Amino acid sequence: MKAFSYARASSPAEAAAMASRIQGARFIAGGTNLLDLMKLEIEAPTHLIDVNHLGLDTIAATDDGGLRVGAMVRNTALAADKRVRRDYAVLTRAIVSGASGQLRNKATTGGNLLQRTRCPYFYDPNLPCNKRKPGSGCAAIGGFSRQLGVIGTSDACIATYPGDMAVALRVLDAVVETVKPDGTTRAIPIADFHRLWGDTPHIETALEPGELITAVTLPKPLGGKHIYHKVRDRSSYAFALLSVAAVLQKDGTGRVAFGGVAPKPWRVEEAESLLPKGARAVVARAFADARPTEENKFKITLAERTLAGVLADARS
Repeated sequence: MKAFSYARASSPAEAAAMASRIQGARFIAGGTNLLDLMKLEIEAPTHLIDVNHLGLDTIAATDDGGLRVGAMVRNTALAADKRVRRDYAVLTRAIVSGASGQLRNKATTGGNLLQRTRCPYFYDPNLPCNKRKPGSGCAAIGGFSRQLGVIGTSDACIATYPGDMAVALRVLDAVVETVKPDGTTRAIPIADFHRLWGDTPHIETALEPGELITAVTLPKPLGGKHIYHKVRDRSSYAFALLSVAAVLQKDGTGRVAFGGVAPKPWRVEEAESLLPKGARAVVARAFADARPTEENKFKITLAERTLAGVLADARS
């Protein structure tokens, strides 16, 4: 690990201004992903800005009947909150399916959204990776790709976004609140927060340099049955080969998002109108532009079978 300086910010605006002013600065909260990357020298920040003490660790009701979740709320606290368990059960189920209890105790809401891919080629500094070193190439293309992306990828990168929480947030239409270095704020729909890789896979989110996540807002509850189903190679502490987050109503309508298949949580709203016709119709539309490799083309069949199981669970 390379040397770095450290400071605590006294306000979100100060943290954002400091990050903008100091080249190579990064925010640190739980550190469950960043510290691993620093140890491997995949990331080498010159300055860490501690944002744990900014009062961003509460969950509060909003005027329109939703919830505002502070960026520093730990995953364990968010999943256990009685309002989340009652009204946003898909979120609780997604969170508890990820990582371990110890990591969930440290990981934050904002940090979870910013976790980086677990593509093995990204983690190997001896191999080319356009995310780690722009313009160097992508060793995953033509390499071992079983766990990598099948849709939304590009000729520059086929990695996937690894998280669970964001897949549930996508199906709920959450909004990410931020503060910029100049002190202004903005609200980013979760649909627009994570980027497709395109020619710049090292740019992973819509955040501007120095911009700090302050909260995630959940709209008023959707009702219906909430399901999160995660398929992985082992039953715990593993990232998804594929996951399905769903909120389904008694009349057969609903919302569905997929994880483990793309650079971002994958939701195609047009496909949701086909839910009454069954999983095959939904997946055919949602994955119409898929570009799988020989090693991961099974994910499309897996998506159909997993969604079929989710729909069956909703009817039971």
